[in-house]
Amino acid sequence: MGVNVCPGRVVFDEPFVSGAGVSAGIDMALALTGRVHGPAVAEAIQLVIEYDPQPPFDAGAPHKASDQVKQAAGTMLAAAASP
Repeated sequence: MGVNVCPGRVVFDEPFVSGAGVSAGIDMALALTGRVHGPAVAEAIQLVIEYDPQPPFDAGAPHKASDQVKQAAGTMLAAAASP
């Protein structure tokens, strides 16, 4: 289908933009704001919403997760898909 997978949290592929996850939606909104209104406005908004992410774990992407975590995630997804 002509899709190129990118590891970025926010990807601009004019005229489209996409965010890879829940908090990446905030990242995307700030990136769009920065493009339209400039970085100073985006940074001010980031400060107003006190968005300073510090994930408690670093397993949010397949290349970062251990084999054990990937297996557990697969088990969870399989169980969720079963009727």
